[in-house]
Amino acid sequence: MSTQTQNIRNFCIIAHIDHGKSTLADRFLELTHTVTEREMKEQVLDQMELEREKGITIKLAPARMEYKNHILDLIDTPGHVDFTYEVSRSLAAVEGAILLVDATQGIQAQTLSNLYLALEQNLLIIPVINKIDLPNADIEKTKAEITSLIGTKESDILEVSAKTGKNTEKVLEKIIEQVPPPSSKTLAAETPKRSEGVQALIFDSKFDEYKGVIAYVRIFNGEVKTGDTVKYFATGKQSEVLEVGIFSPNLVKKDNLVSGEIGYIVTGLKELEGCKVGDTITTGNSKSLPGYKQIKPMVFAGIYCKEGSEFAHLREALLKLKLTDAALSFEPENSPALGFGFRCGFLGLLHLEIIQERLRREYNLELIVTTPSVAYKVKLKNNKEITIHSPGELPDPNEYESVEEPWMKIDIITPEEYLGNIMKLIQDRNGIYKTTEYLSEGTSKRVILHYEIPLSFLLTDFYDKLKSVSSGFASLNYEYLDYREADVEKVDILVAEEKVEALTNILYKKRAQKEARAIVKKLKETIPRHMFEVKIQAVTGYQSGKGKTAGGKVIASERISAMRKDVTAKLYGGDVTRKKKLLEKQKKGKKKMKGMGKVDIPTEAYLAVLKK
Repeated sequence: MSTQTQNIRNFCIIAHIDHGKSTLADRFLELTHTVTEREMKEQVLDQMELEREKGITIKLAPARMEYKNHILDLIDTPGHVDFTYEVSRSLAAVEGAILLVDATQGIQAQTLSNLYLALEQNLLIIPVINKIDLPNADIEKTKAEITSLIGTKESDILEVSAKTGKNTEKVLEKIIEQVPPPSSKTLAAETPKRSEGVQALIFDSKFDEYKGVIAYVRIFNGEVKTGDTVKYFATGKQSEVLEVGIFSPNLVKKDNLVSGEIGYIVTGLKELEGCKVGDTITTGNSKSLPGYKQIKPMVFAGIYCKEGSEFAHLREALLKLKLTDAALSFEPENSPALGFGFRCGFLGLLHLEIIQERLRREYNLELIVTTPSVAYKVKLKNNKEITIHSPGELPDPNEYESVEEPWMKIDIITPEEYLGNIMKLIQDRNGIYKTTEYLSEGTSKRVILHYEIPLSFLLTDFYDKLKSVSSGFASLNYEYLDYREADVEKVDILVAEEKVEALTNILYKKRAQKEARAIVKKLKETIPRHMFEVKIQAVTGYQSGKGKTAGGKVIASERISAMRKDVTAKLYGGDVTRKKKLLEKQKKGKKKMKGMGKVDIPTEAYLAVLKK
């Protein structure tokens, strides 16, 4: 191992959302003089406008610092559950992790989740308590929680205030002292010798209009320099390296990157799909490094442009976002109501919200987003299995045997007094109780509740309701568990006895009637009156191509009464039979129109049902 490699320390900061990761990173950058006083601002590494506005980290951010003759490569990670994949990518590139816990809140759900991810990677954990300067900080209780969680001695837990900078230099000293140098992390049992070529793990990437794709890498073997020809293992593509360098925290050009270093490679690739996150950059006959698990999106929603002409622009924007976001997936779809758009896959609702906001801000797109749904697995009667991402794809009831939906494992950390409310909330949503663990003893006990719950119930207003019933104290973490059979059915909406494809829903049988009533009521309020009566029906078991409601059962209906002209206005007195004759003639006309007339459903009516 070279002297240079011996002096490198690669580490990341992991914590629950809002526990002070980015603020601690700021202090490190100040302390090591990586950023000058003039350039210093809050959340230096959160360079996206959206991150600074929401006060959360969305994208991982690397930075190189020099301190006491050592090179410290830091990766600042996101804390929200929807960005766990960003954390897992960071952990694969480092040897140590600072576990940061807020002294006022103690261990939270994401603290646990990120800790387990770090332990899976065999990282050295440095426990740190933050916000000790706040008057409501409970340092002793937080120490007890950390000790019971990771079994460390209380004397090994550092106490800092990232805001004031108190004790932050002790954290850097502990990193130098305890985090092992890079060569200690072996990603594969059969890791090739250096002479066999380069192995660099891509843990992130971004697109630059002038330079093309820039890959963020951790070099595990060999040396990469400008002019080298490299290969991308997963895609098989080759390219010439145009530039290499480090993050300081802006891109700083270097002559080469050697084993153990974290830096960037300007690949020269113009095709966005050529450089995949989790892939290995290789030369010679070197093998691939074990990448990350392929991230599977769990939540799907349709994204359409308000202006149909923007479709190509939306496609290009999604391609660029996918380059930096391995968990985003999309495929084109066409809706009779909204035109051409994309069915996009996300990890969760915050992920969806962030992508939507980035498309609006960074690409000036005005969007319509449909109600999020989950991916169902459908077992057909011919023993084939298909996966559907939108309700309209579910076959007719006589064509399939069963439908399966994704289930999640959830951990909720809460003060003991809110246990009853939270358990009732989860049981109302088909949750299955597993276990309860106590995090702390004494007067204000905190507990971890472990449940299993269908993902579709987390999609609606679960998080808001959880915060409401726990007065804001509960924190939630969830991860995919498996697929299980679901008692669901397809509910079709008929307007004037014509099926409206875009309004089809998949609902739980025991809740279908209640939810269908809400949909038809909403449509009644938004569809304008016509010259004839309009029937709105929600139907289950509808057989396509078999006429009106053949084989279907109406579970909810509304009627929009016809607009009526006063045909007797010109009659003054005279025989009443003349009045009856005119009304009868009008009635026959309305009946004829009802059988022939077409209902024009305005976009507002679709949006009332589809829009989240």
